[in-house]
Amino acid sequence: MSRVYDDERLAGAYERGNDMPEASLRAWVELIASCGLPSSPSIVDIGSGTGMFSAAMAQWIEGSRILAVDTSEAMLAEARRHHAHPAVRYAWGSAAAVPAAADTFDTALLSRVVHHIPDRPRAARELARVLRAGAKVIVCTTFRERLDAVVYTYWPHLRTVDGRRFPSETEVVTDFVASGFVLEAVTSYAQPVAASLAEYHSRLITRPQSKFTCLTDGQFREGLGRMAAAAQREALDQPLPVLERYDVAVFSLS
Repeated sequence: MSRVYDDERLAGAYERGNDMPEASLRAWVELIASCGLPSSPSIVDIGSGTGMFSAAMAQWIEGSRILAVDTSEAMLAEARRHHAHPAVRYAWGSAAAVPAAADTFDTALLSRVVHHIPDRPRAARELARVLRAGAKVIVCTTFRERLDAVVYTYWPHLRTVDGRRFPSETEVVTDFVASGFVLEAVTSYAQPVAASLAEYHSRLITRPQSKFTCLTDGQFREGLGRMAAAAQREALDQPLPVLERYDVAVFSLS
């Protein structure tokens, strides 16, 4: 996976800057649980970052046990600090080297991480190894052909950057199908991440997303200025929640 999150500053900023309202986080967990998980599932969270989704699944999916895997010790340290849970074990590992025996898990979650995986075919084969027959893989991402994040309005260059970084739907589906998975569905899902543009702006000041590392300080400040001006205009009317939309691809292991 990408090594950008080895930076302790970025790992700390990620935890603060990517927080999600509890109602939105719970809605995401309910969506994950609706994908055909068995009772008391064993779940591997690939690229678990600071553990927000791992702890949320442990809290709201009854009887679940989570192995949260990440290649960044800095992110794992943040996860253990902020999202410790008795049903979650945080461990160093990657999509291509999961620290678990074969046929261990009922579900694998890859949330906002597939674009960081350098060898998706190898990762798909590794997931096929650690998952049981009939297990689900849930990939939450934004496919290249549907890049629509709010940040692109204020930093247009980022859309070009992400157009190179993010895979297409066809590429992801091809890689998983070649490793024995069956595509069940691709859907679109969005939830609020901030109550207003002003709140969202305040969270982005710390550059909490890896995509911002490709910008110069000047470019980043210019985008923040554009967002701040838009937030001021919005404040004159009724502020609207900021939504983040993701594509959700669900596979099962044949």
